[in-house]
Amino acid sequence: PAIPRPCIFPVKLWLLVNNPYVQSVRWDARGEGLFIDQALFEQELLVAGPGEDELFKTKNFGSIVRQLNLYGFHKVMVSAGSSAMGPTPWLSTVRGDTVYPDGPLHHFWNPHFRHDRPDLLIKIKRLTKANKEKLDAGLEVTSRLLDDYQN
Repeated sequence: PAIPRPCIFPVKLWLLVNNPYVQSVRWDARGEGLFIDQALFEQELLVAGPGEDELFKTKNFGSIVRQLNLYGFHKVMVSAGSSAMGPTPWLSTVRGDTVYPDGPLHHFWNPHFRHDRPDLLIKIKRLTKANKEKLDAGLEVTSRLLDDYQN
């Protein structure tokens, strides 16, 4: 089944992590963060097959990480005994990433990105110079989320 193409990165990410057909992105054990299997993500979502639409405008995983950072996601360092990993086995850790045979598994967190709370997506703002200035001045920054996701 095709994945809808919403125009806002956090909505797109939320739909991906909740899509049972997408294997490269999943919730952590608490549903408060997400894991991205880099190699599988690149293969599954950054390379469009013949006749398929590109889900992202990039083929570079680094650009996805940049988008995560611009929307306030933080990389979480996972230790071997962490309950956030859930039942997934890990092999080793390099620079804070859990490494599998195919590549690193990245763990990201945002306080407004939760498993059963799409209503919180409206609180995720893209950090632009203008938005940063508004926030620094104590002003509210509005989101451009699609009406369907603003319950």
